[in-house]
Amino acid sequence: MTSPAGPPPTGSGDGEHGRLKLLAVTACPTGIAHTYMAAEKLVQAAESRGIDMKVETQGSIGAENVLDDNDVSTADGIIIAADKDVDLSRFVGKRVLTVGVAEGIHHPERLIERVRSAPVHTEAGSADPAAERGGKERSVAYKALMNGVSYMIPFVVVGGLLIAVSLSLGGHTDPSGGLVIPKNSFWMDVNNIGVIGFTLMVPILSGYIAYAIGDRPALVPGMIGGWIANTGSLYDSKAGAGFIGAIVTGFLAGYLVLWIKKIRVPKFVQPIMPIIVIPIVATTALGLFFIYVIGKPISWVFENLTDWLGGMTGASAILLGAILGLMIAFDMGGPVNKTAFLFGAGLIATGNQTVMGMCAAAIPVMPLGQGLATLIRKRLYTEQERETGLASLFMGCFGISEGAIPFAAARPAQVIPANMLGGAVAGAIAGVAGVEDAVPHGGPIVAVLGAVSGVPMFFVAVAIGTVVTALTTVALVDISERKRRGGPVTGADALGTGPALVGVGAGAPGTAGASGATGVSGATAVSGTRAVKTPVAGGTVASGPVVEGSNAPAPVPAVSADEAAAETGQNNEVLSGYLTGQTVKVVLDARDKEAAIREMAGLLARSGKVADQDELVRTALRREEQGTTGLGEEIAIPHAKTDAVTSPVVGFARSVEGVEWGSLDGTKARLVFMIAVPEAAAGDEHLRILALLSRKLMDAGFRERLTAATEADAVLGVLGEIR
Repeated sequence: MTSPAGPPPTGSGDGEHGRLKLLAVTACPTGIAHTYMAAEKLVQAAESRGIDMKVETQGSIGAENVLDDNDVSTADGIIIAADKDVDLSRFVGKRVLTVGVAEGIHHPERLIERVRSAPVHTEAGSADPAAERGGKERSVAYKALMNGVSYMIPFVVVGGLLIAVSLSLGGHTDPSGGLVIPKNSFWMDVNNIGVIGFTLMVPILSGYIAYAIGDRPALVPGMIGGWIANTGSLYDSKAGAGFIGAIVTGFLAGYLVLWIKKIRVPKFVQPIMPIIVIPIVATTALGLFFIYVIGKPISWVFENLTDWLGGMTGASAILLGAILGLMIAFDMGGPVNKTAFLFGAGLIATGNQTVMGMCAAAIPVMPLGQGLATLIRKRLYTEQERETGLASLFMGCFGISEGAIPFAAARPAQVIPANMLGGAVAGAIAGVAGVEDAVPHGGPIVAVLGAVSGVPMFFVAVAIGTVVTALTTVALVDISERKRRGGPVTGADALGTGPALVGVGAGAPGTAGASGATGVSGATAVSGTRAVKTPVAGGTVASGPVVEGSNAPAPVPAVSADEAAAETGQNNEVLSGYLTGQTVKVVLDARDKEAAIREMAGLLARSGKVADQDELVRTALRREEQGTTGLGEEIAIPHAKTDAVTSPVVGFARSVEGVEWGSLDGTKARLVFMIAVPEAAAGDEHLRILALLSRKLMDAGFRERLTAATEADAVLGVLGEIR
């Protein structure tokens, strides 16, 4: 075997010991289809060249075909075809080529050639953030930010809800001004636990941003840097830098560690670099930089900001309320927010409670507005974001503005301006109405506990600000998503509110079948005038000649469900019975992706397992927003995890002309599978179905047989090969 550090291998030889031996790791962000497609393509390309290849797939179901120490020690090179972080420490001393997962799918032969001259991976090395990437994958910075947000969310939810519960059940207004919980009480203990969760939230965000960029050595400097950013007393600031400071320290720590890794050190130092040298050096440098360079200017800015606000007390109440609302909403518990809050709280003792009233109205607007946005435009949000939205609504009711932080961290360019606009509106309305707040707290809870005067206008200010934030957020996020996709979202169908026809033969939206022709539910349109029979609601079947381009079959006598089963093969079962003759269609009528998903949803509805077809469509479309399910090779596998179906169901249809699906290889989808599973079955079963389909569809012979099958029975016979 050629030495890893020596000249690259020149090719495969004869005999067992002369063959080139390569390894690969494939992984896509969702860990489903593209992961397995890249693996199959690499194995096929290697076999055609007489090269031994073993591929480890890091899918959502876990790592499979894991590379062991013996595999690595005897390998001539390693290909990493991944769009997420892969631990490279086990490949030290080997030639490692790092590319995007799409490269593994479309250019496996090229990768096999390139890995022979790839650089040798060292302990100080790391995945190059600028490595060649295939497809329209998110940037390294975006994925790092999302990594931090995903780890931060549980801390926000747990901390916020515990504080809210303790205030609700154990808090009361104090004559000296304040919403307090009795010391040494049970509810104070609950409150303290929630405060710990909030305290950890910012370091966790920073630490896991750094981890996604610089790997494990960056975790410590990232977390400590986030703690420093959130502790203003370390750099003479009355308020820390909050989550915005955490984002800054996370990226600084990550890229600082990457830079340190590139420094050449003696071999005897290399083993201790990732566990001692890098964390200590990076943590010290970052901490001192924040304390002595960034912290002092922050302190100066916010002290002067407080003085400026104090000089505006006599100015227009509307203007002052708008400014305070903007500040409260800007960083949700960060330094700007705290400056405005402390300004209002400090004036309570002087008898001026109107300034705190403006702040109190603005404080809940961000979490309430973001929570409302997830309810009025669900398709723009993932399941996790919608769950966070419900928690955000609850936190908003108790004046905990941090409930909106996960949304602001994920989409700062859209969420922060929307928050500020809503906060400004709420503050201005409270100012002009003369709302007063006697305690240094905000949200509906202070009004319920009797600390607010002018309660009706207080709730009006909160409600209007919340609606403004929600509508602005939805508009900005929608615009951003359209630009990212490179195309407009059309009318009602973009909202998922358009009618989804149960009859698969009915035309897709925009076709004759949807624009007035009355079709028979279940009729299938095919080329020519061949008569077909398909099951419809109630166990009857419509049959008759169907002319190409028309969705209105000629009326003929109905036949029994048993006769239909015999003709369509609906008793044949594939994929554990999830795909049957009822859910197979020889010709797909739709011409675009949304119409195809609606038509496929109608096809699945024929199984009787779909409880809410419209919701199934909306869920599938939301999944497409996260990334195309067009796999290339003229294949698309849209899928949905939703309780709109009562049990797993799979459908299949073929498109003669092909449907543009945004596939990485640019091909139109002609073989379309749709998978729908209930939330309870969304784990291993969902992934098992996807993995089985993805692997089998990489077999060119299987695709040819599937394309050549002319009848539903023949299609089912081919699909029966899936094991």
